[in-house]
Amino acid sequence: MARPAPPLGPDPDPGPGPGPGPGPSTNPDPNPGLAPTPPEDPHAAALAHALQAAERGYPVIPLTRNKLPALRSPHRGHPEVPPCRGECGRLGHGVHDASTDPLTVRRMFAAAPWATGYGLACGRPPHHLIGIDLDTKNGADGLTALRFLAEQHDFPIPPTVTVLTPSGGRHLWLTGPPSPTVTNSVGRLAPGIDVRGAGGYLVGPGSLTARGRYALAPGTPHHPAPVPDTLLALLTAPSASTRREPPYGAPPQPAAALVRFVRASPVGQRNARLYWAACRADDSGLAQELAARLTEAARHTGLSTQEARATIASATRRRQNSPIP
Repeated sequence: MARPAPPLGPDPDPGPGPGPGPGPSTNPDPNPGLAPTPPEDPHAAALAHALQAAERGYPVIPLTRNKLPALRSPHRGHPEVPPCRGECGRLGHGVHDASTDPLTVRRMFAAAPWATGYGLACGRPPHHLIGIDLDTKNGADGLTALRFLAEQHDFPIPPTVTVLTPSGGRHLWLTGPPSPTVTNSVGRLAPGIDVRGAGGYLVGPGSLTARGRYALAPGTPHHPAPVPDTLLALLTAPSASTRREPPYGAPPQPAAALVRFVRASPVGQRNARLYWAACRADDSGLAQELAARLTEAARHTGLSTQEARATIASATRRRQNSPIP
């Protein structure tokens, strides 16, 4: 039976909680008196994890430490027109090589002994995997952005397979229908949210990269959850529809949503939500206009006026020093 999923991210505002945790572990050494266990072979470990994923129906390919397909194209120097996607029968076509056949997986890894990771092809049957990549780099906060979208559009964030990345982000795995097709995108939904769909792949848990190892989050469910219908509609909406300008003189639609998002902050997310909303307001040129409303919304959650103003000022300084994409 799967354990309940953990919260979807650490909180800088934990609120009241227990005291310090226990001291150093007193568990006996499981290997007393013996030589240290030799380090795990990254290639063999990646192959083992890839075979397990393939057995569960996820098409996989070997990856390098830089998270790129490990096998070079057999057509390099002589590009095919139209591009070959594996019709030639040789290996080296990136995600198009992805397979659930254990013999094919072993063959790919044997041809790439430098591979230390594996990728799971998205959009392929039977799971039609959709990857939601929540990033934390360059001032972005993908987790808070996803929570904002969920509240703004009234859809749940279901407990699902969650993979922790070496950079501090996380990948959420969701299953989708055969159609409509979910495509790859970077920051289209919101800053800090990238999407992996048809033609893309996710770095699998257990992969070793130049920045560290990908790992399943503690307590993660065994199976990915279905993508909520409303989120699927956002993922498949035409790009142009998400960039339409409001009529002249009309207040920006996200302004009220940002205030509601802060006002509904639970304990543990108050500062994070306020900071993120202030960054978004400043990014839209609404910092001065919304400062008072965001402060009042934060006070509604229990933050003091001083705390709220300090958080908003911090967001403004961050914008000035390092622009948020």
